[in-house]
Amino acid sequence: MTTKKINTLLFDFDGTLLDTNELIIQTFLAVLDEHYPGRFGREEVLHFIGPSLKQTFTAIDPERVEELTEQYRALNRTMHDELVEEYDGVAETLRLLKAQGLKMAIVSTKRSDTIRHGLNLMGVSDVFDVLIGLDHVSNPKPDPEPLHLALEQLAASHDEALMIGDNSHDIEGGKNAGVRTAGVAWSAKGEDYLASFNPDYMLQHISDLLELTKEAVK
Repeated sequence: MTTKKINTLLFDFDGTLLDTNELIIQTFLAVLDEHYPGRFGREEVLHFIGPSLKQTFTAIDPERVEELTEQYRALNRTMHDELVEEYDGVAETLRLLKAQGLKMAIVSTKRSDTIRHGLNLMGVSDVFDVLIGLDHVSNPKPDPEPLHLALEQLAASHDEALMIGDNSHDIEGGKNAGVRTAGVAWSAKGEDYLASFNPDYMLQHISDLLELTKEAVK
């Protein structure tokens, strides 16, 4: 059986395209330390990178999900621009992929307004044809709903798509949606952790995507 060429790229955002890891860790620590002093350190908070805020706060304190989420979002906004960093080569590579005519979407567990802010900061807000945020779906990754929605809006087929992310949710979401998957070696949780979910590919640098998609752009 011949494998179809990859002409559609579905990207996670946080920790994949923009290094928001320190921002997320600092925001969680500040919020949780106020309400549950001494209970959470950096090590524990690392596990909250990836799931939606609702999923995380429901596990911590189901009675206070809304309150904690609002506080997190407000604080996250104030610290955002100071604490985020761009990963090497991301903006340039995204532009090259776009210029080659690939279909590209963001599929994130973050709200779309925050993603847009991040994309503007990186100067790549015009690169993506479709943006699927937490506010567009009922069930976030690893449920396949956001991936199906992105493919539908891109008019793309599952067997020509690749989901790229830094977390288990991205790889499992990709598998659940029936698309190929790529982990990123720069994941905050480490390459070995991500490899344990058996992605089809492991990107050492974002520019590896140029190699993976070259058949489709010939």
